[in-house]
Amino acid sequence: MADTRVEGGDGGGGGGGIRTFPFPVELSVGGVGMQIGPMDGTGHTWHADEAPLERVHRIDFHVVMLFSAGPVRHMIDFTEYEAGAGDLLWIRPGQVHRFSRTSEYRGIVLAMQPGFLPRATVEATGLYRYDLPPLLRPDEAQLGALRSSLAQLRSEYEDTTTLPLSLHTAVLRHSLTAFLLRLAHLAASSAEAARRQGDTTFTLFRDAVEKGFATNHSVSAYADQLGYSRRTLVRAVRAATGETPKGFIDKRVVLEAKRLLAHTDTPIGRVGAAVGFPDAANFSKFFHQHTEMTPAAFRAELR
Repeated sequence: MADTRVEGGDGGGGGGGIRTFPFPVELSVGGVGMQIGPMDGTGHTWHADEAPLERVHRIDFHVVMLFSAGPVRHMIDFTEYEAGAGDLLWIRPGQVHRFSRTSEYRGIVLAMQPGFLPRATVEATGLYRYDLPPLLRPDEAQLGALRSSLAQLRSEYEDTTTLPLSLHTAVLRHSLTAFLLRLAHLAASSAEAARRQGDTTFTLFRDAVEKGFATNHSVSAYADQLGYSRRTLVRAVRAATGETPKGFIDKRVVLEAKRLLAHTDTPIGRVGAAVGFPDAANFSKFFHQHTEMTPAAFRAELR
Protein backbone atom coordinates (compact mmCIF):
# COMPACT_ATOMS: atom_id res chain seq x y z
CA MET A 1 0.00 0.00 0.00
CA ALA A 2 1.22 3.43 -0.81
CA ASP A 3 -0.49 5.44 1.83
CA THR A 4 -0.30 8.86 0.20
CA ARG A 5 -2.82 11.36 1.48
CA VAL A 6 -5.04 12.75 -1.27
CA GLU A 7 -6.86 16.03 -1.08
CA GLY A 8 -10.63 15.92 -1.36
CA GLY A 9 -13.21 18.22 -2.86
CA ASP A 10 -15.33 17.19 -5.78
CA GLY A 11 -12.33 15.84 -7.63
CA GLY A 12 -12.07 18.70 -10.02
CA GLY A 13 -14.67 20.53 -12.03
CA GLY A 14 -18.07 21.55 -10.75
CA GLY A 15 -18.93 22.99 -7.38
CA GLY A 16 -21.66 20.62 -6.28
CA GLY A 17 -19.59 18.72 -3.73
CA ILE A 18 -18.97 14.99 -3.65
CA ARG A 19 -21.60 13.04 -5.57
CA THR A 20 -23.20 9.98 -3.96
CA PHE A 21 -24.16 7.06 -6.19
CA PRO A 22 -27.01 4.74 -5.16
CA PHE A 23 -26.89 1.05 -6.00
CA PRO A 24 -27.66 0.73 -9.75
CA VAL A 25 -30.54 -1.75 -9.57
CA GLU A 26 -31.39 -1.07 -13.21
CA LEU A 27 -28.06 -2.61 -14.25
CA SER A 28 -28.55 -5.83 -12.26
CA VAL A 29 -29.57 -9.05 -13.96
CA GLY A 30 -33.16 -9.66 -12.91
CA GLY A 31 -33.16 -6.52 -10.76
CA VAL A 32 -31.64 -8.32 -7.76
CA GLY A 33 -29.65 -6.47 -5.12
CA MET A 34 -26.21 -7.46 -6.34
CA GLN A 35 -24.03 -7.47 -9.43
CA ILE A 36 -20.95 -9.42 -10.41
CA GLY A 37 -18.95 -9.32 -13.61
CA PRO A 38 -15.62 -8.57 -15.24
CA MET A 39 -13.79 -5.27 -15.03
CA ASP A 40 -13.01 -4.29 -18.59
CA GLY A 41 -10.20 -1.86 -17.89
CA THR A 42 -12.12 1.28 -18.81
CA GLY A 43 -15.52 2.91 -18.55
CA HIS A 44 -16.08 2.67 -14.80
CA THR A 45 -19.75 3.37 -14.21
CA TRP A 46 -22.22 2.73 -11.41
CA HIS A 47 -25.23 4.23 -13.09
CA ALA A 48 -27.00 4.30 -16.42
CA ASP A 49 -26.06 7.94 -17.00
CA GLU A 50 -22.39 6.82 -17.17
CA ALA A 51 -21.14 9.70 -15.04
CA PRO A 52 -17.31 9.67 -14.95
CA LEU A 53 -15.98 8.09 -11.77
CA GLU A 54 -12.43 9.42 -12.06
CA ARG A 55 -13.72 12.20 -9.85
CA VAL A 56 -14.03 11.79 -6.10
CA HIS A 57 -17.43 10.28 -5.30
CA ARG A 58 -19.26 8.29 -2.65
CA ILE A 59 -21.27 5.07 -2.95
CA ASP A 60 -24.06 3.78 -0.74
CA PHE A 61 -23.36 0.10 -1.43
CA HIS A 62 -20.53 -2.43 -1.10
CA VAL A 63 -17.95 -2.97 -3.83
CA VAL A 64 -15.32 -5.71 -3.88
CA MET A 65 -12.74 -5.72 -6.67
CA LEU A 66 -10.50 -8.75 -7.20
CA PHE A 67 -7.66 -7.82 -9.54
CA SER A 68 -6.12 -10.10 -12.14
CA ALA A 69 -3.47 -7.55 -13.14
CA GLY A 70 -1.76 -4.51 -11.68
CA PRO A 71 -0.57 -2.27 -10.34
CA VAL A 72 -3.80 -0.33 -9.81
CA ARG A 73 -3.87 2.84 -7.71
CA HIS A 74 -7.25 3.57 -6.15
CA MET A 75 -8.18 6.24 -3.61
CA ILE A 76 -10.44 5.28 -0.69
CA ASP A 77 -11.32 7.82 2.03
CA PHE A 78 -8.52 10.09 0.79
CA THR A 79 -5.81 7.45 1.14
CA GLU A 80 -4.36 6.01 -2.06
CA TYR A 81 -3.84 2.25 -2.21
CA GLU A 82 -1.82 0.26 -4.72
CA ALA A 83 -3.21 -3.18 -5.58
CA GLY A 84 -1.64 -5.90 -7.68
CA ALA A 85 -2.76 -9.15 -9.26
CA GLY A 86 -4.49 -11.31 -6.65
CA ASP A 87 -5.26 -8.38 -4.34
CA LEU A 88 -8.74 -7.21 -3.36
CA LEU A 89 -10.20 -3.81 -2.53
CA TRP A 90 -13.32 -3.72 -0.35
CA ILE A 91 -15.16 -0.39 -0.43
CA ARG A 92 -18.02 0.01 2.04
CA PRO A 93 -21.15 2.20 1.89
CA GLY A 94 -20.47 5.86 2.55
CA GLN A 95 -16.78 5.70 1.80
CA VAL A 96 -15.35 8.27 -0.58
CA HIS A 97 -13.26 6.90 -3.41
CA ARG A 98 -11.95 7.58 -6.89
CA PHE A 99 -10.90 5.49 -9.86
CA SER A 100 -7.49 6.20 -11.31
CA ARG A 101 -7.28 7.66 -14.79
CA THR A 102 -3.93 5.97 -15.37
CA SER A 103 -4.64 2.46 -14.02
CA GLU A 104 -6.14 -0.36 -16.04
CA TYR A 105 -8.73 -2.23 -14.00
CA ARG A 106 -8.80 -5.96 -14.78
CA GLY A 107 -10.47 -8.72 -12.82
CA ILE A 108 -13.87 -9.29 -11.20
CA VAL A 109 -16.03 -6.70 -9.47
CA LEU A 110 -18.85 -7.46 -7.05
CA ALA A 111 -21.39 -4.84 -5.95
CA MET A 112 -24.00 -5.45 -3.26
CA GLN A 113 -26.94 -3.37 -2.12
CA PRO A 114 -27.35 -2.79 1.63
CA GLY A 115 -30.30 -4.84 2.82
CA PHE A 116 -29.77 -7.63 0.30
CA LEU A 117 -28.54 -9.91 3.07
CA PRO A 118 -30.33 -10.60 6.39
CA ARG A 119 -29.12 -8.91 9.60
CA ALA A 120 -27.53 -12.07 11.02
CA THR A 121 -25.38 -12.43 7.92
CA VAL A 122 -24.44 -8.75 7.99
CA GLU A 123 -23.22 -9.12 11.58
CA ALA A 124 -21.40 -12.41 10.92
CA THR A 125 -19.54 -11.01 7.93
CA GLY A 126 -18.64 -7.65 9.49
CA LEU A 127 -20.03 -5.76 6.52
CA TYR A 128 -19.81 -2.43 8.35
CA ARG A 129 -16.44 -2.91 10.05
CA TYR A 130 -14.94 0.34 8.84
CA ASP A 131 -11.90 -0.28 11.03
CA LEU A 132 -10.81 -3.16 8.80
CA PRO A 133 -8.36 -2.48 5.96
CA PRO A 134 -9.83 -1.99 2.46
CA LEU A 135 -6.78 -3.50 0.75
CA LEU A 136 -6.51 -7.26 1.21
CA ARG A 137 -3.68 -9.51 0.05
CA PRO A 138 -4.72 -13.19 0.32
CA ASP A 139 -2.16 -15.97 0.23
CA GLU A 140 -2.31 -18.58 -2.52
CA ALA A 141 -4.77 -20.88 -0.73
CA GLN A 142 -7.04 -18.02 0.33
CA LEU A 143 -7.00 -16.56 -3.17
CA GLY A 144 -7.91 -19.90 -4.72
CA ALA A 145 -10.88 -20.28 -2.37
CA LEU A 146 -12.06 -16.71 -2.98
CA ARG A 147 -11.83 -17.12 -6.76
CA SER A 148 -13.75 -20.39 -6.61
CA SER A 149 -16.43 -18.81 -4.44
CA LEU A 150 -16.73 -15.82 -6.76
CA ALA A 151 -16.94 -18.08 -9.80
CA GLN A 152 -19.82 -19.99 -8.22
CA LEU A 153 -21.55 -16.74 -7.29
CA ARG A 154 -21.13 -15.39 -10.82
CA SER A 155 -22.50 -18.61 -12.32
CA GLU A 156 -25.59 -18.40 -10.11
CA TYR A 157 -26.01 -14.69 -10.85
CA GLU A 158 -25.98 -15.23 -14.62
CA ASP A 159 -28.29 -18.28 -14.51
CA THR A 160 -31.76 -16.76 -14.69
CA THR A 161 -33.53 -19.66 -16.41
CA THR A 162 -33.36 -22.71 -14.14
CA LEU A 163 -35.07 -21.22 -11.08
CA PRO A 164 -37.93 -18.83 -10.46
CA LEU A 165 -36.80 -15.36 -9.35
CA SER A 166 -37.55 -15.92 -5.65
CA LEU A 167 -35.44 -19.07 -5.50
CA HIS A 168 -32.76 -17.52 -7.72
CA THR A 169 -32.48 -14.64 -5.26
CA ALA A 170 -32.32 -17.01 -2.28
CA VAL A 171 -29.50 -19.01 -3.90
CA LEU A 172 -27.63 -15.79 -4.64
CA ARG A 173 -27.89 -14.75 -0.98
CA HIS A 174 -26.45 -18.08 0.16
CA SER A 175 -23.63 -17.99 -2.40
CA LEU A 176 -22.87 -14.37 -1.56
CA THR A 177 -22.81 -15.19 2.16
CA ALA A 178 -20.27 -17.97 1.57
CA PHE A 179 -17.98 -15.56 -0.29
CA LEU A 180 -18.36 -12.77 2.26
CA LEU A 181 -17.59 -15.07 5.18
CA ARG A 182 -14.27 -15.91 3.53
CA LEU A 183 -13.64 -12.26 2.74
CA ALA A 184 -14.47 -11.16 6.30
CA HIS A 185 -12.09 -13.74 7.74
CA LEU A 186 -9.33 -12.48 5.45
CA ALA A 187 -10.02 -8.85 6.43
CA ALA A 188 -10.00 -9.62 10.16
CA SER A 189 -6.83 -11.74 9.96
CA SER A 190 -5.12 -9.05 7.85
CA ALA A 191 -5.95 -6.43 10.46
CA GLU A 192 -4.62 -8.67 13.24
CA ALA A 193 -1.42 -9.36 11.30
CA ALA A 194 -0.94 -5.62 10.75
CA ARG A 195 -1.47 -5.01 14.46
CA ARG A 196 1.10 -7.67 15.39
CA GLN A 197 3.55 -6.22 12.88
CA GLY A 198 2.98 -2.78 14.36
CA ASP A 199 3.61 -4.16 17.83
CA THR A 200 6.83 -5.82 16.64
CA THR A 201 8.02 -2.67 14.92
CA PHE A 202 7.34 -0.55 17.98
CA THR A 203 9.02 -3.06 20.30
CA LEU A 204 12.17 -3.05 18.19
CA PHE A 205 12.12 0.76 18.05
CA ARG A 206 11.57 1.05 21.79
CA ASP A 207 14.50 -1.28 22.49
CA ALA A 208 16.72 0.59 20.04
CA VAL A 209 15.86 3.92 21.68
CA GLU A 210 16.60 2.49 25.11
CA LYS A 211 20.08 1.51 23.95
CA GLY A 212 20.83 4.59 21.88
CA PHE A 213 18.96 7.64 23.21
CA ALA A 214 22.08 9.05 24.87
CA THR A 215 23.73 9.59 21.49
CA ASN A 216 21.01 9.19 18.85
CA HIS A 217 17.96 11.45 18.66
CA SER A 218 17.29 10.95 14.93
CA VAL A 219 14.11 9.17 13.78
CA SER A 220 15.63 8.54 10.34
CA ALA A 221 18.71 6.97 11.92
CA TYR A 222 16.57 4.56 13.94
CA ALA A 223 14.50 3.72 10.86
CA ASP A 224 17.66 2.94 8.87
CA GLN A 225 19.08 0.91 11.74
CA LEU A 226 15.92 -1.22 11.97
CA GLY A 227 15.37 -1.50 8.22
CA TYR A 228 12.01 0.31 8.18
CA SER A 229 10.84 3.34 6.27
CA ARG A 230 10.29 6.46 8.33
CA ARG A 231 6.57 6.26 7.45
CA THR A 232 6.32 2.68 8.79
CA LEU A 233 7.99 3.73 12.01
CA VAL A 234 5.62 6.69 12.42
CA ARG A 235 2.57 4.43 11.96
CA ALA A 236 3.82 1.80 14.42
CA VAL A 237 4.81 4.24 17.17
CA ARG A 238 1.63 6.26 16.81
CA ALA A 239 -0.50 3.09 17.00
CA ALA A 240 1.32 1.91 20.13
CA THR A 241 1.72 5.20 22.01
CA GLY A 242 -0.35 7.89 20.30
CA GLU A 243 2.74 9.99 19.71
CA THR A 244 5.40 10.44 17.05
CA PRO A 245 8.76 8.63 17.10
CA LYS A 246 10.46 11.99 17.75
CA GLY A 247 8.16 12.64 20.68
CA PHE A 248 8.91 9.18 22.07
CA ILE A 249 12.67 9.74 21.81
CA ASP A 250 12.47 13.20 23.37
CA LYS A 251 10.39 11.87 26.26
CA ARG A 252 13.01 9.22 27.00
CA VAL A 253 15.81 11.80 26.88
CA VAL A 254 13.93 14.12 29.24
CA LEU A 255 13.27 11.26 31.66
CA GLU A 256 16.96 10.39 31.83
CA ALA A 257 17.92 14.02 32.27
CA LYS A 258 15.44 14.36 35.14
CA ARG A 259 16.84 11.26 36.81
CA LEU A 260 20.39 12.57 36.61
CA LEU A 261 19.39 16.02 37.82
CA ALA A 262 17.35 14.64 40.71
CA HIS A 263 19.55 11.81 41.94
CA THR A 264 23.13 12.95 41.24
CA ASP A 265 25.27 16.00 41.72
CA THR A 266 26.59 15.81 38.18
CA PRO A 267 27.09 19.32 36.78
CA ILE A 268 24.32 20.38 34.41
CA GLY A 269 26.67 20.56 31.44
CA ARG A 270 27.75 16.96 32.01
CA VAL A 271 24.09 15.89 32.41
CA GLY A 272 23.41 17.38 29.00
CA ALA A 273 26.39 15.60 27.49
CA ALA A 274 25.21 12.31 29.05
CA VAL A 275 21.91 12.54 27.12
CA GLY A 276 23.32 13.66 23.80
CA PHE A 277 23.77 17.45 24.17
CA PRO A 278 27.48 18.36 24.27
CA ASP A 279 26.50 22.04 24.23
CA ALA A 280 25.03 23.06 27.60
CA ALA A 281 22.97 25.88 26.10
CA ASN A 282 21.28 23.51 23.66
CA PHE A 283 20.52 21.11 26.49
CA SER A 284 18.95 23.87 28.61
CA LYS A 285 16.87 25.01 25.67
CA PHE A 286 15.69 21.44 24.96
CA PHE A 287 14.90 20.74 28.62
CA HIS A 288 12.97 23.98 29.02
CA GLN A 289 11.00 23.33 25.84
CA HIS A 290 9.78 20.00 27.21
CA THR A 291 9.33 20.87 30.90
CA GLU A 292 8.89 24.66 30.97
CA MET A 293 11.72 24.71 33.53
CA THR A 294 15.47 25.13 33.25
CA PRO A 295 17.60 22.20 34.39
CA ALA A 296 18.85 24.28 37.30
CA ALA A 297 15.32 25.22 38.40
CA PHE A 298 14.20 21.60 38.15
CA ARG A 299 17.10 20.45 40.34
CA ALA A 300 16.57 23.25 42.84
CA GLU A 301 12.87 22.40 43.19
CA LEU A 302 13.79 18.88 44.29
CA ARG A 303 16.44 19.87 46.78
